[in-house]
Amino acid sequence: MPKFSFSSHPYLLGFDALEQMLESSAKINNDGYPPYNIEQLSEDRFRIILAVAGFAIEDLSVVVEGPQLSIRGEQTKNGSEFLHQGIASRQFTRAFVLAECIETIGSNLENGLLIVELRRIPVNHVTRQIKIA
Repeated sequence: MPKFSFSSHPYLLGFDALEQMLESSAKINNDGYPPYNIEQLSEDRFRIILAVAGFAIEDLSVVVEGPQLSIRGEQTKNGSEFLHQGIASRQFTRAFVLAECIETIGSNLENGLLIVELRRIPVNHVTRQIKIA
């Protein structure tokens, strides 16, 4: 089965950057760590919840760059010697592609869960007549 491509479809002009972003997001998120939920709180409010047990606030970063929300975690080694280590402490990057009408309004760390709050904002669609020369 051939792969669908935005750039090869005649009605989807200029979406090739979106296709590249989706592909890079899929490569970043392929290991399933850390687990996460996406909740819809109301028609225009959402939140992403990541299970980040053992991570402190200074170990985490939440960055929005263009339409991409990136959440990164990197713990510093504390030099402990473990008899058993069952709690994952590896670095991670989770990327989410946000629609133009979704904005990030805040984040907090609570009981080992990183909560990122999102909301939908109205988008003003402007209709304009194009003069034929």
